[in-house]
Amino acid sequence: MRSSFEPTVGTHLAEVTDLFDFAESRPHRPEVATGERQRYRTIWISDVHLGTRGCNADLLIDFLDHVDSRTMYLVGDIIDGWQLKKRFFWPAAHNDVIWRLMKRARRGTKMVYIPGNHDEMFRQFAGLDFGGIQIRRKAIHETADGRRLLVLHGDEFDAITLSHRWLAHVGDAAYNLLMALNRWVSAIRRRFGMPYWSLSKHAKAKVKNAVAFISRFEEIVAEAAGARGVDGVVCGHIHTAEIREIAGVDYYNDGDWVEGCTALVEHFDGRMEIIHWADEIAKREAPAATPALAA
Repeated sequence: MRSSFEPTVGTHLAEVTDLFDFAESRPHRPEVATGERQRYRTIWISDVHLGTRGCNADLLIDFLDHVDSRTMYLVGDIIDGWQLKKRFFWPAAHNDVIWRLMKRARRGTKMVYIPGNHDEMFRQFAGLDFGGIQIRRKAIHETADGRRLLVLHGDEFDAITLSHRWLAHVGDAAYNLLMALNRWVSAIRRRFGMPYWSLSKHAKAKVKNAVAFISRFEEIVAEAAGARGVDGVVCGHIHTAEIREIAGVDYYNDGDWVEGCTALVEHFDGRMEIIHWADEIAKREAPAATPALAA
């Protein structure tokens, strides 16, 4: 295994396969030995943005240590190549996320990786399989209740990303400034024992133009999915988890692991649900906190 991973170099097959050798090594943070993991038929996660300070790798590691599924989709922007080209940032926790994903594939989980715009360097390998992980531009998932869902990242429908790439990078820089402020607020909340809360997510929900953009994006994606004859669509990209029906099409967005820390899951009967992992951790820790409060 290489001593460090250099995601900015993505044009050689041998270097990409090195990424999947993590399953043969030991993680910096060992897996938590939990009793009964939460089991789902399918899990979707996206917009992890490994390689950035905004990535909530600790929460994602906790999530991966407490859930399991037959199939898992990585719906783009798992690694942030845009930021890594500007400044290399890759702490041990980010290696541990990769290790857990690789280990999951080795244990028999069907893993499908659909690169997004931030990890587009892996799109050139679409159609190939590495270490048990299938790399695809898009996929069709059939739910337990027989519905066909189109799975894609979603940047294909973002006019700013497609038509004005320079503007997308400017917006990305502004977003990273907001995320820096978000980390500062989170650090203060942790210091006072308060649960995770996203300033950036709250701000985005309050800004009228952002709300209008999100709504229009959802409508365009659902319309495109309907035109392709599927029952629904699963995407990421806009960091806004959502389940809604639009013009007879089931629209699902799995959110992100920068602001909301969410995943989309399919239960074994086909029912779909968004999991807010910070809330799950709060529920898990609540019984332990009760005796202390009573004392």
